Formats: sequence, structure tokens, C-alpha cells
Amino acid sequence: MPKWRLLREQWIRAKYERQEFTHPERQEPYSAGYREGFLWKRGRDNGQFLSRKFVLTEREGALKYFNRSDAKEPKAIMKIEHLNATFQPAKIGHPHGLQVTYLKDNSTRNIFVYHEDGKEMVDWFNALRAARFHYLQVAFPGASDADLVPKLSRNYLQEGYMEKTGPKQTEGFRKRWFTMDDRRLMYFKDPLDAFARGEVFIGSRESGYTVLDGLPPSTQGHHWPHGITIVTPERRFLLACETESEQRAWMEAFRKVVDRPMLPQEYAVEAHFKHKP
Repeated sequence: MPKWRLLREQWIRAKYERQEFTHPERQEPYSAGYREGFLWKRGRDNGQFLSRKFVLTEREGALKYFNRSDAKEPKAIMKIEHLNATFQPAKIGHPHGLQVTYLKDNSTRNIFVYHEDGKEMVDWFNALRAARFHYLQVAFPGASDADLVPKLSRNYLQEGYMEKTGPKQTEGFRKRWFTMDDRRLMYFKDPLDAFARGEVFIGSRESGYTVLDGLPPSTQGHHWPHGITIVTPERRFLLACETESEQRAWMEAFRKVVDRPMLPQEYAVEAHFKHKP
């Protein structure tokens, strides 16, 4: 199922079935600043989806979820500042599947949720975007709405399996699921893992980052035939794709990032990556 089919379907129903366009009072109050309800959330360790209570509160600037409906303390607090939501029906295996990412100790954390009711899931998605919008209005008071809207949520630049080797480049290549999220390249053992096995910051060409077609001639070990070398100021990352078309797609995604000048706040993110243990 395409990622945006659910949004398109609910837009059509809002317009023609619920007639929200001609009756604004029927529209969901996304800007209310508070929302709570139950969503099916995938367990981090066992992969089972269990019903969990979620609370979105703009006053606290956070999305929280609770393992029990009567629990006093949340299991996780996701700051709206660093939160992103994107529909991932194929990955999650449900037509209303939503992937939510946030930063925990400056590392990316994933949670996967869905609701049987498509409207409910779209309402949550829009509520998260509204909360992001209000946060950004405060954080960037001089910015226009047109500047802020693209920052509300983002799709990943590229996702899929590649093979990688370790920093010494003498270890064997291992198959990993890679996600390119803005300037963060993350890799996972499984697409539905909660935490990345590793993250790589990819800066701009002016800062010493580049992407090369192929692998160095000295590369050891068996690997897929279509190589990519990512050069950073600290080291080289060797990756391999199974097909030429996958390699081209990844190269295009990497080059778009490398060709884009870095923003002032991205230098702070880069500095954190350099000081990771």
C-alpha cells in the first residue's frame, strides 16, 4: 500500500462523506494542543502489538505513552522538538501503520503504531504535525508559515538493505537495513528494530564529505557487487548494494545531502557525532 493512500482516502471522506469542508464545525480540532487515546504499539523485544495509551500535550511539548492505562509515569516521553511521523504500511504490515521517531540521548529511537480506524490514525498524524507547527512558530518567530510547513514531518530519503563492513574494513560484510533520515544514515539488523545499530552523520562537500561509486581495490571479503564508499573527515564507510538500480538510488540520495550546504544547527549535530564514544 503506498504511504500516502490513507491520507488521500481520508481527505476524500472528509470532503464528501463527512462534509467537513462545508461544515467546519465537523473538523477535528488538531490545534487543541491535547490528544489522548489508545494505539496498537509494537513491542521492542517480542514484536507483538499491544494496546497502549498515548497522550500528546503541547503544554509539556511531548508525546507520551503508558504501558498501563492507570500508570502514573509514562514509559517514554518523546519531545515534539525532535519528533517525526511517517506512514509506513508496508514495513509495519498494516494499512494504517505509522512510524514515529524521536531522539533519546541524541540517538534515534523508533516506535511503530497503528489503529484499526484509518480516520483515527490520520487524526493522530495531523495532531502531531499541528503540535510540531506550534513548536516551530515559537522556535523560529521570524519564519513564515510557508517556511515551517516542510519541517512538520518528513519522509525518509531512502530505505532498504545494503551490506556493510566494520571500521577496520577487515571484517566480513553483513546485511543491514539502512534508513537515510535527512543527514542521519542509520542501520538496523531488522527494519522494525527500535534502536539503530549505528548512525553516520553525512555533512556537506564543503565540510569534507563525499560519496564515491564503488569500493577500494583492497576491499576484502564476499559482498554484493555494487559498492558505495562514503568519505567523511574521520573515516570511510564501505557499503554494497545487491542491484545496480538500488546503488543508483542510494547514490542519488547521498549526493543530494552532500551537495546541500549545512545549516548552522547541523554543525552542532555533526560535533556530537564526532564525540560519540
